[in-house]
Amino acid sequence: MTLPGRTAYRDELTEIAADDPRVLCLEADLGGRNHPFAARYPDRFFNVGIAEGAMIDMAAGLAEGGYRPFVSTFAPFAALRAAESLKLALGYLGAGITVVAPYAGVSGGWFGTTHHCLEDFAVLRAIPGVTVAAPYGEEEMRAVIRRAARSGEPHYIRTGRNAAPVSLPWEGTDPPVVNWDDAGAGRDGTCLVSVGEVGTDLCLAVRRAQPDLPHAHLCFVDQPHLEQAAAELAGRFDRFIVVEEHRPAGSVASALALLLPGSEVRSVNAGDRWPVHGGSHEEVLNELGLNEAALWKALAPYAELPESTPAQKKEGRP
Repeated sequence: MTLPGRTAYRDELTEIAADDPRVLCLEADLGGRNHPFAARYPDRFFNVGIAEGAMIDMAAGLAEGGYRPFVSTFAPFAALRAAESLKLALGYLGAGITVVAPYAGVSGGWFGTTHHCLEDFAVLRAIPGVTVAAPYGEEEMRAVIRRAARSGEPHYIRTGRNAAPVSLPWEGTDPPVVNWDDAGAGRDGTCLVSVGEVGTDLCLAVRRAQPDLPHAHLCFVDQPHLEQAAAELAGRFDRFIVVEEHRPAGSVASALALLLPGSEVRSVNAGDRWPVHGGSHEEVLNELGLNEAALWKALAPYAELPESTPAQKKEGRP
């Protein structure tokens, strides 16, 4: 059984801290009673309460003092409430802070709009010098945390709430710039590009019904990594459908469209509407139109689809 991203982060950071006394853990009223880092290293764990901007400012001072602080809070409070502190500390100062942001997208479900975050890529990708990652599954999360601890560079790492998918395999220490789930046969087809937990889940679901569809998974989505990814993608395909739990503005799809002017880049995303009804993660995604049916619809002009897709069967349609 794999762990959710936020749990894998805490577990991996606790293990890293055993060999690196510089590693500190700060949280904004998120840790609960059974935080493994707090249990093993109480003198290196700080719960600052609901003071997200102050937490980033504290981490900047600690980084200047030679420590490697990891901070964590809900994605909307990390990326939006503390945006100015992020810009100054991670961007302008280049402080070696790693921000781990669970509850990204609408994974908070019933928590509602105040706890949803469909704008974090737009904010963090606009800050030069920050590595932005959206790991898929436990192994990818652990690898990204190890990378951040090893490099001492500014990182923003988004994850969901309780989803615990199995990471796609790769070779090497760090997740690759492009992880080819299937590179396909050539340049004549359409390539799915997945970002984050929901985007990758949807692409994998469609590929189970249409296994010949090429699929590229992206973990790192900051500008330098996307420039490398765009060059690799363009070397194989001319048309891409990018699937991500984010608004269209400031999305990975919008960045790839600028980087791939000779290619067609389409986007399956969470749209511009505000979710106004409570529900589970899946129910809120359906309200926003980010689901398997939306991906099949985006594929319809380009791919020979099954007579009846799994999404249609689920809805009882022929």
